[in-house]
Amino acid sequence: MMPGIGSQNFEDAPSARESTFMHNHDIKKERRDLYSARSDRFGIVDVPRLDFLMADGRGDPNTSADHRAVVEALYTTSYAVRALAKRQLGRTHTVGPLEGLWYADDLGVFAGRDHDAWKWTLMIVQPGWITPDMIEEAMGDVARKKDLPAGDRVRFEDLTEGRCAQILHLGPYHEEGPTIARMHEEFMPAERLVPRGHHHEIYLSDARRTDPSRLRTILRQPVAPAPG
Repeated sequence: MMPGIGSQNFEDAPSARESTFMHNHDIKKERRDLYSARSDRFGIVDVPRLDFLMADGRGDPNTSADHRAVVEALYTTSYAVRALAKRQLGRTHTVGPLEGLWYADDLGVFAGRDHDAWKWTLMIVQPGWITPDMIEEAMGDVARKKDLPAGDRVRFEDLTEGRCAQILHLGPYHEEGPTIARMHEEFMPAERLVPRGHHHEIYLSDARRTDPSRLRTILRQPVAPAPG
């Protein structure tokens, strides 16, 4: 469902000198169970409580200026948080990948590709040592330095998804449909599971630099035991 926006580097990555003196936390490496998946079969993962910077929106992600504004606000704030954590705590981390929750008042809009009716929550995971006070300070720093159209919509919130089905989708975002359908129509019934919550996508590739055929996206769906 995501347009051509993947991991974006709004600041330089940690230098080799930094890495020599301090451990750099990278959630994609340290929680491979959550930020990697098989592409050849569905799997089940238990997702604990995680903290995110989030912002909500609506509309076609391929054409929406609002969508681009939210992505910019999330990344800019995330890098400000990273700088603050390094300065105050002496801890460094790699900014996490962009993620999205997708939903609609009428779920039929997804099958019908009515992109303008899509609702979404974009988010970037934050390390567990980041506090609300640090987020507030980082957001203040951003507001003083940059005029971000969606900056005031960013919030700090936790999410606990629990048990989820997931798979790695390889290829363009617009080709996810058949894989999502197999998850809901084949895998879940076979495992006596039903969906709950929102469809979740994790964008592991930088779509600006990756051929569409090589894009890597985790497709995740919270599940519950089927009744009866």
